[in-house]
Amino acid sequence: MADDYKQDLNGQAPDAGDVVETQADEDLAARVASLEEQLATAQDQLLRAAADVQNARRRAEQDVEKAHKFALERFAGDLLPILDSLERGMELSDPNDPAIKPMREGIELTLKMFTDTLGRFQVQAVEPHGEPFNPELHQAMAMEESAAVEPNTVLKVFQKGYTLSGRLLRPAMVVVSKTPSDKPAAPQIDEQA
Repeated sequence: MADDYKQDLNGQAPDAGDVVETQADEDLAARVASLEEQLATAQDQLLRAAADVQNARRRAEQDVEKAHKFALERFAGDLLPILDSLERGMELSDPNDPAIKPMREGIELTLKMFTDTLGRFQVQAVEPHGEPFNPELHQAMAMEESAAVEPNTVLKVFQKGYTLSGRLLRPAMVVVSKTPSDKPAAPQIDEQA
C-alpha cells in the first residue's frame, strides 16, 4: 500500500490531495467499523436488559401467586387443633346415648361445615391408613410388628395430616408396620458379588 502512495497507475508520484483523500477514506472506514462494533454491543446490552426485565416481571408474578395461594397457611395451621378437638369429641361421644344425641348432631354439623369450608380454601386432609409410609407426608410415631400387611405400611393414624394447595401444612402422625421378629427378614442381596 505504501507503494500506492509513491506512484499512481501512470508511474507518477501522487499529489498531496490524493494522500489526504486516502487517509480520510481509511479514517472513515475505521470509524464505521468502530461504530458498527458499538452498535452491536449496545444491541446485545439492550437484549440482556429486556430479558432481565422480563425475568424480574415473571418472578414478581410468581411471588404474588404464591402469596395468594399460601396466605392462609398460618391461619389454617392455627385452625387444625380446633378441627382435631371436634373430631375427638365425635369419637369419644356415644352415638346411642339419647341424652347427648342433640349435642352430637350439633357437633357433626359443625364439623361438616368446618371441613367443607377448609376444603373450599384448598385445605385437604391426609388420611394415610393402609397406605405405604411416605416421609414427605407422614411422621412415624411408632413401629409395630404386623404379619397382615407389608412392612412400612401405615397401621394407625394418631393425628391426621393436612395440605394447603398441595403443600404440606402438617404431617400425619402414624404407626408404621414392620416385619415380625419371629418371621425371618427377606434375604439380603450381596451387591458386592
